[in-house]
Amino acid sequence: MGYRVREATVEDIEPIRALLPRLAAFELPQRRSPEDLWRGDEEMLLRWVDGREPSLYSWIAVSEDSVLGVVVIRLRDELLSHEPGAHLEVLAVAYGAEGRGIGQALVRAAEHGARDKGAHSMTLHVFGVNTRARGMYEKLGYDGELLRYIKEL
Repeated sequence: MGYRVREATVEDIEPIRALLPRLAAFELPQRRSPEDLWRGDEEMLLRWVDGREPSLYSWIAVSEDSVLGVVVIRLRDELLSHEPGAHLEVLAVAYGAEGRGIGQALVRAAEHGARDKGAHSMTLHVFGVNTRARGMYEKLGYDGELLRYIKEL
């Protein structure tokens, strides 16, 4: 079964929202609940639908009438250089659609879109234990530049 990637519209919000729990589809650190990984993204996307997040852009992978995956970026200055950049906010692929290159295709579409909108780089966050995602990002040329540490107090 083939698929195509296209820019998402606000009319795509419900199938996009249905994919958000997939953001927690790996062995989470003990202190995290699955909802921690996607509730904020859901709120962000609802603000996009309402027109309150004009710096967000999204692409979806579709097959016939099904949404197989989504990527969302936010245009923002790069943290250290302050050059125009983008941040990958969401990448989720539907259960059963993994291993078909959908995630890579979505990231490439987001990179192309970010570049067209003036971004010089794209950043992202990924949990250290999410080895599958980290492997894909590294395959696509991303560098694990910063580490984030946390300690419960």
